Amino acid sequence: MTSLYDATREDIEVLLEDQPAFRITQIWDGLYKQLLEPEKILTLPAALRTQMIEMLPTALNSVTTSISDKGDTVKFLWSLVNGGHPIETVLMHYRDRATVCVSTQAGCAMACGFCATGQAGFSRHLTTGEIVEQVVRAARESAKRKQRLANVVFMGMGEPLANEAAVWGAVERLHADIGLSARNLTISTVGIVPGIRTLADRPLPVNLAVSLHAARDSLRDELVPINKRYPLADLVQACADYLLKKNRRVSFEWAMIDGINDQPQDARELARLCKRLRPAAHVNLIPLNPTPGWPTKGTSPEGVREFARQLEDLGVNVTIRRNRGTDIDAACGQLAAGQPIRLGARRVVTAE
Repeated sequence: MTSLYDATREDIEVLLEDQPAFRITQIWDGLYKQLLEPEKILTLPAALRTQMIEMLPTALNSVTTSISDKGDTVKFLWSLVNGGHPIETVLMHYRDRATVCVSTQAGCAMACGFCATGQAGFSRHLTTGEIVEQVVRAARESAKRKQRLANVVFMGMGEPLANEAAVWGAVERLHADIGLSARNLTISTVGIVPGIRTLADRPLPVNLAVSLHAARDSLRDELVPINKRYPLADLVQACADYLLKKNRRVSFEWAMIDGINDQPQDARELARLCKRLRPAAHVNLIPLNPTPGWPTKGTSPEGVREFARQLEDLGVNVTIRRNRGTDIDAACGQLAAGQPIRLGARRVVTAE
């Protein structure tokens, strides 16, 4: 059975073929403009609302909702109706807006050792509707605070470009039907080069963020195993081509790991790599968040600031990302949806 947000407008027209065109418009606007649950689209007759609920069920069952101590981060744990797999979504509140971080897979096959999702393994891809529904339900929560959901980042559980077709379907729905600008949509990747090239040929100029974490192949092979298939030279060329086609700055994400990728050598290598792009890549520094399956620790706050100063001295634009939701395991690299972590994946990486 097709889920509510997997259904296209044409699907709804077929399912409700006895309904006039204006009813289909009321349904579509209710779902995507007003972000209402079917039973709350009061422009529809009660019988039609009931029919909608029966024919097009939602894809996500709410399991728990966790709120950080500061109240600025909300983590939703869902169970997928199709298969029961758990996934998580993170909503981040700012002063005048909100950002939602959505999952694109149940689990992840990329096996990055410091990431809880990778430690838990892969179950399946999400559908377009399962991704879109995360955004809609987060937007409803944001509206309770009278906040506008302004940004969507595809940085939750899973590798977005390993599920590119469904992710792009979600991008199109968010842009065309909910009305989010492509400039407010960011797709993250560990470096799936064919996926970056496919994304470059897509019509909308979404933001591209690359989870880099190392600027030499020997270290990145250890931290991000997919680098063995798509080494840095290929990855940087794909990023350069994306930038050329889309004219959108590429950002590099860098999880700061104490004694591993936070040394002056790492800053110099990263700066050289950033400058191979025109304009140069922007760097987001992220203090490594604790996960059960990774034995190392994050760089100290002073060490992160020093690394940022080194990059700035080398002419690189850099931002230190503030950890949000660490206390509810909602920060970068911590999403595992309660799945058991494979401690066998623990390994010690040493700096060269």
